[in-house]
Amino acid sequence: MTDATIGLSPSRDTARTSFAILGAIASCHLMNDLMQSLLSALYPMIKSEFALAFWQIGLLTFCFQVTASLLQPVVGMVTDKKPFPWTLPLGMASTMVGLVTLAFAPSYGLLICGAGLIGIGSSIFHPEASRVTRAAAGTRFGLAQSVFQVGGNFGTAVGPLLAAFIVVPLGRHSVAAFALVALVGMIVLTGVSRWHVRERVAAARRKAKPRQNVLAPRRVALSVTILLVLVFSKQVYMASMTNYFTFFLIDRFDLSTTGAQRMLFLFLAAVAAGTIIGGPVGDRIGRRTVIWVSILGVLPFTLLLPYANLFWTGVLSMVIGVILASALPAIMVFAQDLMPGKVGTVAGLFFGAAFGIAGIAAAGIGALADVTSIRFVFELCSALPVFGLLTIFLPKRQELI
Repeated sequence: MTDATIGLSPSRDTARTSFAILGAIASCHLMNDLMQSLLSALYPMIKSEFALAFWQIGLLTFCFQVTASLLQPVVGMVTDKKPFPWTLPLGMASTMVGLVTLAFAPSYGLLICGAGLIGIGSSIFHPEASRVTRAAAGTRFGLAQSVFQVGGNFGTAVGPLLAAFIVVPLGRHSVAAFALVALVGMIVLTGVSRWHVRERVAAARRKAKPRQNVLAPRRVALSVTILLVLVFSKQVYMASMTNYFTFFLIDRFDLSTTGAQRMLFLFLAAVAAGTIIGGPVGDRIGRRTVIWVSILGVLPFTLLLPYANLFWTGVLSMVIGVILASALPAIMVFAQDLMPGKVGTVAGLFFGAAFGIAGIAAAGIGALADVTSIRFVFELCSALPVFGLLTIFLPKRQELI
């Protein structure tokens, strides 16, 4: 056992990466996002059981998205001013209560409460988990962010599979079984919180202070705005792929649903690979360079995809997934460098924006496809990476030192 394990004193070497903590927080990110994904799996059951209209289903999603996206920046700013590491198990507890509420709710009002509690759990988890990730990174901030984010990617991917094998055949009440996952997460996060408390005490003894920002406030504000625009372009394109790629394949190539789902799986696997790659590469060559390549560099491939044959559509989708997914770890760490000492604020702002944009984009793209066509939507979204040109206005690495 080394001092990198949960519950022991942090290393005296402040540059050391604590992989045990990163593994623990990434695993809990997997659990958090897995449980979030169960909400949409319940929609067909609760629509039938409670005789809901589609707008009522939409209100459930809206309640979850609002609490998960709008509260995150608030939680991040509050905990930056007054850190409270024990919010991690509390956030997981909120998710657990939300799941149990969804499993046994006797009324639509309580279903709304359950969705809201899951969103609150997510809004509490992400800012503090990002702070722990930063603390455990040593000097490998990109690698740490990639490990953390890929945990969430896997959770989002695994959730629907578990729902198909457990929730669909066993019914709504079976969602309560996933409360055991939340309980395990609470236990792990309690250990992580203890480590973080000790790490903060050790940092205080070393009189370690956050790096002071050398950029003018207006330059920082402009750079953060550009990063948010880049997140917008990435998330809207990702929303088109994750929600409508199967429909595009069925419409264009007359694929079966199973065949289209397999193609989607290849894309999602590529996204997971890109998330892992983006952080470490950014540590080596600079995050600004990774952002250039990830956003603008993917443009030729997105422009080609709507017109390619089936084979090349599959190849291009995987290339796009790897390149585009590598952007978010680099963007997150770049923003943390722009706003030193405000890890929670940055995490809340960018994770909240990613949640909100993805939800709004999914609805907007669907509405646009209804009045035009799914092919038109993909042709339109293919130009989104052109926003990557804005990267030229971001400060260079030497300006952040």
